[in-house]
Amino acid sequence: MKNLKKPPWLKKRIPPYQDLLKVKSVLAETDLYTVCEEAHCPNLGECFSQGTATFLILGNICTRNCGFCAVQHGIPTPPAADEPGRIGRAVLGMGICYAVITSVTRDDLPDGGASFFARTIEAIREQNQGVKIEVLVPDFRGDLSSLETILRASPDVLNHNIETIARLYSEVRPQADYSRSLHLLRESKRSHPRILTKSGFMLGLGETHEEVLELMQDLRNVGCDFLTIGQYLQPRSDRLPVERYIPPEEFEEYQRIGMKMGFKAVASGPFVRSSFHASQLFENIPISATT
Repeated sequence: MKNLKKPPWLKKRIPPYQDLLKVKSVLAETDLYTVCEEAHCPNLGECFSQGTATFLILGNICTRNCGFCAVQHGIPTPPAADEPGRIGRAVLGMGICYAVITSVTRDDLPDGGASFFARTIEAIREQNQGVKIEVLVPDFRGDLSSLETILRASPDVLNHNIETIARLYSEVRPQADYSRSLHLLRESKRSHPRILTKSGFMLGLGETHEEVLELMQDLRNVGCDFLTIGQYLQPRSDRLPVERYIPPEEFEEYQRIGMKMGFKAVASGPFVRSSFHASQLFENIPISATT
């Protein structure tokens, strides 16, 4: 097993605990999960201190067991019927102007949880019509009716992460399918062209430069608008090891290439994650590779 030493550019300042209290108190009051906590995101402190978080719906136990992910795998409990309303109140209480909603994968549910995504969008808009909403969705096992349920609720951005190159899917995402993920993004753009699409992937799992460029072109070919590229960090000992730490200048190169390919905006850097600074990407504000 590899045990690479983290380079200096992967060091991050931890904000004072009191700066995190507003978000933590709202989450405690509404009894909600965030992907920031469940996925051990390195940006948790920064996001919480700025008064934002990425909400995780449908519980915190995933029916899939991806090789890169820290979220618990197992048999989930039934979704809580009042969860959409609690998220709507939390968004209002935190004063969020750009809300990001994601979920564990729920292959046990007939619609994969799509109806809960739609209800959550509606609950947020009931509290504040002006909030922009991005949904980061699973692949719903290719069920386009589930995708349509979400798109009819009119999120501003439909995000689905491709995560890695095609060659590594059997190891990194054994229960997913590269072509199926591309198809979901293609169909979203085809059926609801006004809804912006977004995807992201990790570097450092053993991909080559040529394979990364092929992946980026595949995403452009299905009309993907926004792209995020970040460094894979092993979240716990039983997850895939890091094969390589990518220096900031390589992330900057991918950002330049992505913009030349035609993406509306590209966030590429060691600490970039799918929902990190999502509002900036939506507004097409450049995000530094050292972010």
